[in-house]
Amino acid sequence: MADIKKDQERDELFRTIYKIATDLVHAGHVSEWDFKSYVLGTMFYRYISENFATYINAGEHAAGNTDFDYAKISDEIAETIREDMIQTKGFFILPSELFCNVRARADKDENLNETLERVFNHIESSAASGDAENDFAGLFDDFDVNSKSIGETVAKRNKVLAELLNGVDKMPLFQADGINPDLFGDAYEYLMGMYAANAGKKGGQYFTPADVSELLARLGTIGKTRINKVYDPACGSGSLLLKVEKVLGKDNIEQGFFGQEIDLTTYNLCRINMFLHNIDFDKFSIVREDTLLSPHHWDDQPFELIVSNPPFSVPWEGDKNPLLINDIRFSPAGVLAPASKGDMAFIMHSLSWLANNGAAAIVCFPGIMYRGGVEQKIRKYLVDNNYVDAVIQLPSNLFLNVTISVDIMLFKKNKTDNAILFVDASREFVKMTKNNRLSEANIQRIVSAATERKDEQYFTRLVSNDEVGNEQNAYNLSVSTYVEAEDTREKIDIAKLNAEIAKIVAREQVLRDEIDKIIREIER
Repeated sequence: MADIKKDQERDELFRTIYKIATDLVHAGHVSEWDFKSYVLGTMFYRYISENFATYINAGEHAAGNTDFDYAKISDEIAETIREDMIQTKGFFILPSELFCNVRARADKDENLNETLERVFNHIESSAASGDAENDFAGLFDDFDVNSKSIGETVAKRNKVLAELLNGVDKMPLFQADGINPDLFGDAYEYLMGMYAANAGKKGGQYFTPADVSELLARLGTIGKTRINKVYDPACGSGSLLLKVEKVLGKDNIEQGFFGQEIDLTTYNLCRINMFLHNIDFDKFSIVREDTLLSPHHWDDQPFELIVSNPPFSVPWEGDKNPLLINDIRFSPAGVLAPASKGDMAFIMHSLSWLANNGAAAIVCFPGIMYRGGVEQKIRKYLVDNNYVDAVIQLPSNLFLNVTISVDIMLFKKNKTDNAILFVDASREFVKMTKNNRLSEANIQRIVSAATERKDEQYFTRLVSNDEVGNEQNAYNLSVSTYVEAEDTREKIDIAKLNAEIAKIVAREQVLRDEIDKIIREIER
């Protein structure tokens, strides 16, 4: 019954979100994908406001002051606890600047744009004096309250902003016992999926489908119930990191979540996503920078789990920069990934930062499995050092705006055999309206195969490293090289077919005779 109620809550939430989000987009001139920053930013503002007030209220109520309500006290009184709250929560919000109070005044606030800008600046500056400075700095940069895209005049912009506050206020993000971080997180994922699906290539590049995220998390945690920390070198909006939290449980990720992202908008979305999933500021470190050229987590590696969906065939400096071959992340292979395709550079970086008892599950463009040149040399390094645990071919059309079938490579440094498991999971999907999806049964079958490492006709084959590296295969890691595809064409019994044809010919002759007889009768 509890699960049914939870599903009903989510369905109600998604219906409400869809209506609010589409109504708000239609109210202005901004595109759905760009408008996500406003909706998600407002959800974040509401979340931290209510999280902050709830924390203070709980403390006062436990002390016997049962009528206390932080939202109703004066800013002057609240200032007395500013420093303590910054140390505890990482930031501070005045009662007058809480979401509920700003929203209550919004419809009559002729300077609502200035009010929101001031509130956001105050929140960011409060964090600047504490340990959460990096987690809050620039977090509201994409929430432009003065953008003409949401209204040509201040009055029109303020109308849209007021509707935004009122709309997010109506989202059923609470249960009877108060704040529910799971619902905030679900709302975030739903909105990202909804906007990305309608944003074409621009949106799809930021989004890894939830089913693929779960598969990566479960592949990377085979045989584990706890890990020290999880890392994503191209973390996007953080969905892969947080799927690990869902699979293992937040308390089973001892030192937290680490990621790097180069795109400013996505970087901000990732940090918002962390907060909306109730991850404390001291439990995550998300950095904005080019991972391949300026990695920022040297002091935090190695990582027991790495999950990633790095950009396909992204250009990087590669051999154009002679210093990179001396980088300890890339030098072991003796060559650099091509300047035109950085896929293998992300793999080498991840492998370098992988703990000896860890696993890395990485989504890969299929071309890196068979192309020659330096990519073949890097594959040789990976296979000869026994780092490749499994290669899994996924179904086509799983990702937004990516119709081809992509692969997952699973890496480990503590393998107990000298072989690679190849899995043809190209038919493990359920058909949806636009994209294929992995069902729970599909995911479970793939994870079980990776766990058991046994041959199964047309599905899996465990291949020795020597066979992969022999003259014929030459370190080709394409699944189709090793797993025979089942011939699903209808098998024809030639003898039976000839007998059927003979019957048809005989029947045809009878019909012709009948027709000739009728014609003769007519002619008489």
